[in-house]
Amino acid sequence: MSKSPNESSLVGAVSAQVREAPGGRLTRRVILRRGAAIGVSAPLLAAAISRAPRAAARQETPNALSGEPVVIGAPYNLTGALASLDNPARDGSQLAVDELNAGGGILGRPVELRIYDGKSDVTTVTNIVRQLVEEDQVSALVGLTDTSYVLAAAQVAQDNGVPYLDVGGTAPIITSVGDYVFMIPFGDNVQASVAAEFAQEQGWSTCALLLNEGMDYTKFLAQYFADRFDDDDIGGEIVSTLNYGMGDTDFSGQLTEFKNLAPQPDVLFISAGPDEIGTIVAQARAAGLTMPILGGDGYDTPLLTELGGPAANGVFFTTHQGIYGDDPAGQQFTAAFQEKTGQAPNSVFAALGYDGVRLMADAINRAGALDGDKVRDALAATQGYAGATGQISYEEGSRIPSKSVAIVEVRDLKPTLLKVVVPKTVAPA
Repeated sequence: MSKSPNESSLVGAVSAQVREAPGGRLTRRVILRRGAAIGVSAPLLAAAISRAPRAAARQETPNALSGEPVVIGAPYNLTGALASLDNPARDGSQLAVDELNAGGGILGRPVELRIYDGKSDVTTVTNIVRQLVEEDQVSALVGLTDTSYVLAAAQVAQDNGVPYLDVGGTAPIITSVGDYVFMIPFGDNVQASVAAEFAQEQGWSTCALLLNEGMDYTKFLAQYFADRFDDDDIGGEIVSTLNYGMGDTDFSGQLTEFKNLAPQPDVLFISAGPDEIGTIVAQARAAGLTMPILGGDGYDTPLLTELGGPAANGVFFTTHQGIYGDDPAGQQFTAAFQEKTGQAPNSVFAALGYDGVRLMADAINRAGALDGDKVRDALAATQGYAGATGQISYEEGSRIPSKSVAIVEVRDLKPTLLKVVVPKTVAPA
């Protein structure tokens, strides 16, 4: 089919924009948007771009970068129990690096993300972080999403004076390792306090608590929830606390005990890791436990609905806002992530991984050097950094940001934002 004279002239105008864009500053997205605005269809726009391959190639060329790359070490558990959180976080970190290299790098130098797989094993994580620090001599570390692995990495970073941003581990104890260790997420005492106050709002005054006794994250989260739920202003009662072990897949014994409670508790607080919660939810509903289930950001994984199936509907959890709701920064990140990977992020940990690299780059640029102590000091001075998961500031003496908490409910097998809040009272860390 031939184009009309008017269509041809419009396409010609778009082609001229492609050819004449100074320094390749018009991206493909901008060209498509401008073309659509003057009435050129998407197929014809694509043809116009393809007829100017040299100019189009310039559009993808990063700003002039020079010198050796700034290497950021990225330990992530890409296989094993934490893979459903760490792979999205890794992808978010890589997106951040790609954006940096398209926009000036760090200190005018290209950025390299050196990624190693910790295999969800503490010893392996320790070894790969040592390799990154001692052999690869990375300038900074960003990565990991669970407290136990973060603690192992943090000790190596601290011992070697390498600034480290934890992107997902939430236990406040993490920063006690030392002054080179900073957190991107809120602390477990914050999200657990929000969960306890939400339970009160819903009229849930009694709770049965199930936790994995083998994970630092699940132990801390459960304790903070119980502490806040028991406060006088809430007046909640934990009627039963049961444990399970690492690697367990059959939770029928504990769930049967909960089923035999009389009267039944108003809510179940299940403090679980990402590879467990879907199975637990499915078994709980199969056992006849119909009360609401509540938990923390370990639920923020596609495994909740993949393994839980319809039983996951009606489950509530606390997490970062990031990809949920209509926050502009979160929406901008989601759009960029989808354009890069071809799919929307399926976990807020993708946004946390992104924020980790972007904040580290910001701190290095503010420091004006790669010296570990200067970068550490620049991180500590961070105030009002606008991240995809919320504003990040470190108050004097604290390397955990004060951030709001999202409450999410699974509806029709999709996580749905209910509200974003800060706790009235935070359980002591």
